[in-house]
Amino acid sequence: MDDWKNASTDPQKRWRQGNLPSYTLLVRPLLPVNSMMRPFLVLLAVLLPLAPGLAAGEAALRLLTWPGYADADLVRQFEQRHGVRVEVTLVGNDDVLRSKLARNNGEDYDLIAANTAEIEHYVQQKLLQPLQPARIKNTARQLWRFRDYPKIPGITHDGKVYAIPYTYSEMGLIYDRSQFREPPQSITSLWDPKLQGRVLAFNGSSHNFSLASQARGRDPFRIAADDFPQLGEQLIALRRNVLTFYSLPEEAASLFEEHRIALLWANYGRQQLKQLRDAGADVGYVIPREGALAWLDCWAISRGARDLALAEAWIDFSLEEPMSRALLERQGLSNTLQEPESLDLPGRMIWLRPVEDAERRARLWERILSGERPPLVEAP
Repeated sequence: MDDWKNASTDPQKRWRQGNLPSYTLLVRPLLPVNSMMRPFLVLLAVLLPLAPGLAAGEAALRLLTWPGYADADLVRQFEQRHGVRVEVTLVGNDDVLRSKLARNNGEDYDLIAANTAEIEHYVQQKLLQPLQPARIKNTARQLWRFRDYPKIPGITHDGKVYAIPYTYSEMGLIYDRSQFREPPQSITSLWDPKLQGRVLAFNGSSHNFSLASQARGRDPFRIAADDFPQLGEQLIALRRNVLTFYSLPEEAASLFEEHRIALLWANYGRQQLKQLRDAGADVGYVIPREGALAWLDCWAISRGARDLALAEAWIDFSLEEPMSRALLERQGLSNTLQEPESLDLPGRMIWLRPVEDAERRARLWERILSGERPPLVEAP
């Protein structure tokens, strides 16, 4: 979606889009310039660069977000309303999100979508700037539990609010009904050797270590140093059992259909469930008995945002009816304006929290993903 709008070949359209290499092309006369016209052209040449949105790189809103949060038709509505260009960069896991936002200290993006645990990390790294919910009028339409900011872990610091909740889901298990007599009951089903090559799991370092720790009945977010070797071996075993680790929901849906997958750990939750059902797959969805990790994704403004008012306008736009309805109808996700029609699955949601050492998890996960065998010896 980054470059979905192609530059027009028409000079006037290119001027409006800010794609002309120089404003002088617009003021070059077709006929010889007489002395009376020269002052006007000089004034025009001075004023054109000052007009908002004319110079390359200006009047653009840069989003760093997840699939389904900025559909092209909705982006166009925002662009037309505000007379700007929106540049959308999609990510497929939190490791990539961290890398992109940290580059140039947040100067490359204006707005990000991230879960509350990641928001807390970015606040600590001073990569976000506080915002004022009162300036975003549609926050008044949100359910109270999403406006009670001090009670939402991770999004406030020193009395300041750094993020506005947008959407949420649990990470359940999606299974092919035709391959299970009974629905899977446990996370450990992902390691079932009878399903080897017919399992899909998510390519994310932090979530996978949390999953492995949870499967052992331990805290997903606070792994003791002595537990890492065992969890590393456990994730290597998972690597050997899965067909592959996916990043994007569309990728998982395609693999599910092409390879007759039996079991999928749904990092994107109900968004993936809807995709598969829309494609005609006969799938069920369960919360494992250990509970399901769950995320609350929020909009936050980068410290490098060029136009604070424009960033606030996007958050406000995302809380309007069309965007909120699209989350439900197109993505199968819950929004923050209305209660979900059904959350009838038994089981508990375990909301993401910051982990003990995200960098260590990322280093070890890269080694696991690359095919290393146990034991994973770490340098002292």
